[in-house]
Amino acid sequence: MTDLSKYRNIGIFAHVDAGKTTTTERILSLTGKIHRIGEVHDGEATTDFMDQERERGITIQSAATSCFWDDHRFNIIDTPGHVDFTIEVYRSLKVLDGGIGVFCGSGGVEPQSETNWRYANDSEVARIIFVNKLDRMGADFYRVVDQVENILAANALVMVLPIGIEDDFRGVVDLLTRKAWIWDESGDPTKYHIEDVPADMVDQVEKYREKLIETAVEQDDDAMEKYLEGEEPDMDTIKACIRKGTINLDFFPTYCGSAFKNKGVQLVLNAVIDYLPSPTEVKPQPEVDLEGNETGQFAIVDPNRPLRALAFKIMDDRYGALTFIRIYSGKIAKGDNVLNTFTGKTERIGRIVEMHAESRNELNAAQAGDIVAVLGMKNVQTGHTLADEKNPATLEPMVFPDPVISMAVAPKDKSGSEKMGIALGKMVAEDPSFRVETDEDSGETILKGMGELHLDIKVDILRRTHNVDVTVGKPQVAYRETITQRVEDSYTHKKQTGGSGQFGKIDYVIEPGESNSGYQFESKVTGGNVPREFWPAIDKGFRDMMEEGVLAGYPCLDVKVSLMDGAFHAVDSSAVAFEIAAKAAYRQSMPKAGPQLLEPIMKVDVFTPDDHVGDVIGDLNRRRGMIKSQDSGPTGVRVKADVPLGEMFGYIGDLRTMTSGRGQFSMEFDHYAHCPKNIADVVIAEAKERKAKK
Repeated sequence: MTDLSKYRNIGIFAHVDAGKTTTTERILSLTGKIHRIGEVHDGEATTDFMDQERERGITIQSAATSCFWDDHRFNIIDTPGHVDFTIEVYRSLKVLDGGIGVFCGSGGVEPQSETNWRYANDSEVARIIFVNKLDRMGADFYRVVDQVENILAANALVMVLPIGIEDDFRGVVDLLTRKAWIWDESGDPTKYHIEDVPADMVDQVEKYREKLIETAVEQDDDAMEKYLEGEEPDMDTIKACIRKGTINLDFFPTYCGSAFKNKGVQLVLNAVIDYLPSPTEVKPQPEVDLEGNETGQFAIVDPNRPLRALAFKIMDDRYGALTFIRIYSGKIAKGDNVLNTFTGKTERIGRIVEMHAESRNELNAAQAGDIVAVLGMKNVQTGHTLADEKNPATLEPMVFPDPVISMAVAPKDKSGSEKMGIALGKMVAEDPSFRVETDEDSGETILKGMGELHLDIKVDILRRTHNVDVTVGKPQVAYRETITQRVEDSYTHKKQTGGSGQFGKIDYVIEPGESNSGYQFESKVTGGNVPREFWPAIDKGFRDMMEEGVLAGYPCLDVKVSLMDGAFHAVDSSAVAFEIAAKAAYRQSMPKAGPQLLEPIMKVDVFTPDDHVGDVIGDLNRRRGMIKSQDSGPTGVRVKADVPLGEMFGYIGDLRTMTSGRGQFSMEFDHYAHCPKNIADVVIAEAKERKAKK
């Protein structure tokens, strides 16, 4: 029986280039998992094993690995930092018990750090903070701590102070023990010695240590009382208080160092053991029934309870499809049958493997608290729950945002068509934020994703991993439609063809709904003019038609339909007749309701050096952007704006030109807004042209 108190399921997350993957490499090196450290900039990091990751120097897929430190087992997931792959971070955080938030010592709290931090807050994941790259020009530990508190509204509990900064960074002072850890310049993480605090830092160390202990003892009334009477609690009590506060998300123990120079990582590993929760200390996952209602039951981490496991990632590799699962309760063994509560079908557990990036160790069984990969699953997708056949329940499913950008792809030769279909099927299973549709009229294959880079990488994977040569259309924006006026109308569907006919009359109101309400239907019919059994058919008729707006064929949002009255025929009326009446009513009334085009508005966060701020803001204004804020930092300015997606294509190239290659930006979908008439006219004309060609 495994001792779950010695398990830590942790993720490492941060903004692009803050040093997550390098930090993971150092952890694997220190724990003896790898013997030669691979560097991201050389394209040799252990957890970056896709060609696209090695070339671009970014992490695209979250990679899983296991290692041991001081007889504790760490299951580590290294997540991507780029905004187009945030979904990977979201689904990884969903199954983790704790995390390490890595921040760049000079860049500080960057745009993507905020998004990841927000996801971690939503998932209630306890975290420690590692301020990395203190050896870099412009690094400032204290400034980053301020940003964590002001930008993220998070309470950073400073646990160590840096000795020296930039080129002079030599080590850190551990505030609890009042000891300095000094590394030599050999780059060997094990070449360090522990000595007394440097004389010039004694006052500062005492000031920060007092603040640390005051914050910690607030977690325990007895310790607080003794402390106020002038008695400092013993080390075990202080650590227990810090652990409690960290798990309750009251504060986040904050460390610093330089992963690249191998300085400061050991203290972070010790902190993972001391302060991050084991699987049994985390709030258990709520169970829902097959209809999605909470049952009041929880998946308590215990190998002897019924099986509850969440599939959080599908990865296709040379051995077949790997399904990564987090087991919350119960256990699985090779050859077991388990129920997929989403599909209602049973799945057989083939091989169980423990992953170390690309390599793997075979296991015979796994139990509550484990993160493992299973081979041989047929119909399991991200977010599906695997449960005990005799005692089924579903864990809260993951919710993924709708894609905002699409483009058409076609194989260069006819023979590639089937190959492309198989490859796209695998890619959709791996990434829930990536969708593939076929345009019914033109037969084109349409890829849909979260951003330009997202689709760019997907096409790259198609070409290189799956050897499918494709031609690519230009990216298209996912517009929507809505209405602006209330219309009261009536429609009668009557058809007589000998024998029983079809009859359905509806009186209805179509009006604009509240923002973000989607489509709503209600019946206000009193008496039996339209019998209750026909209401769902009328609802279905309208709902189906909402998929295609009357202006340019985009789905309709924020429309409310109220059924006021109508009539039926005892023999000729049927559900089908009323559904047809609703569809015809939609076509009749929507053009009268002031239809309007909506465009996706993106939350854009741009970092630019001081001397290019004017150019960047001028350019965002030209792109119809609304500037929300601009904050000056030591290395440049962050500009936040809301900008229509249609104006953002190719922005990275323009930004680099404007800022001599030093600008960075990230964007994510925020909301839909009314599209200006001149833009709408062009979009509608293009849609009509496409329709005419078909």
